[in-house]
Amino acid sequence: MADHQALGQGIYHIDTHYISRGVASFYAVVHQDQVAIIETGTSFSLPYLQALLNELGIARDQVQYVVPTHVHLDHAGGAGAIMQAFPNAQLIVHPSGAKHMIDPTQLVAASKQVYGAETFERLYGEIPPIDASRVTSAEHDSRFHLGDRELLIVHTPGHAYHHFCVVDPYSSGIFTGDTFGLSYPNLQYQGQRFVIPTTTPTHFNPRALLDSIDLLMSFEPRQMYLTHFNKLEDPAAHVDQYKGMIDKFVELTRQVQPVEDAGLEALIQRMGDLLQQEFALDDATIDGQLANDIQLNSQGLAYWYRKQHG
Repeated sequence: MADHQALGQGIYHIDTHYISRGVASFYAVVHQDQVAIIETGTSFSLPYLQALLNELGIARDQVQYVVPTHVHLDHAGGAGAIMQAFPNAQLIVHPSGAKHMIDPTQLVAASKQVYGAETFERLYGEIPPIDASRVTSAEHDSRFHLGDRELLIVHTPGHAYHHFCVVDPYSSGIFTGDTFGLSYPNLQYQGQRFVIPTTTPTHFNPRALLDSIDLLMSFEPRQMYLTHFNKLEDPAAHVDQYKGMIDKFVELTRQVQPVEDAGLEALIQRMGDLLQQEFALDDATIDGQLANDIQLNSQGLAYWYRKQHG
């Protein structure tokens, strides 16, 4: 599996090597000798970006923008390292996420509390702060440009309140972060990829997520550039299945009522059973490739349920 791949229309996919290959993506958009990096992976992802740019003959000062869709660390953990490597770049981030990029102390502390210090260091490494003068808070419907190529920011809460997506009319595509779920190319059902919601803690909001999906589809995209994982073509063929799975996740959570720890364990088991039944997945996929997603999704759904019934 290559570390990077040309997708056409100036877009390059890069594997972040987060956890393992094939888990998380980030992208370089190259147009008229200017570059935007969309998503960042972690600090350990920087060499894979540098290898691509070196292969393309792109100089450091041609990188104009670094654009994480939200500040979860598999999406924005590498922002500080990338900004240090490309001194002309401006960080574009959701207004609610900007403070965490300027001073990541709180973000790091919260993540270490979840993962433990040792696992945090192994997954994310150093997360340096970014000077406030290099950080642009992107409001809904704001725009930035690579030459004559306009990229549109649209706020898309649901997975996280501080989430936006990047619409690229030039390619008829959207960089979706986690808003259009996760879809691993090696996992298919009845000959095509399927899409699973990503409901990780702590801001999952099903109604907002469904509305955000409708907003993305209003642009009639021909492809979605997913963070998990790579390009998904013909999103219109997948959207009903994806939205249906959001509804099923919510209904499953209401059935389980995961108020106590035992309820969370039951939800993890039931979610694995649901995915196995829906997509004819084997035990190895549920217990291996999807195990981390199932656990994080269940934690986010349990947190959402407890907020509703607190």
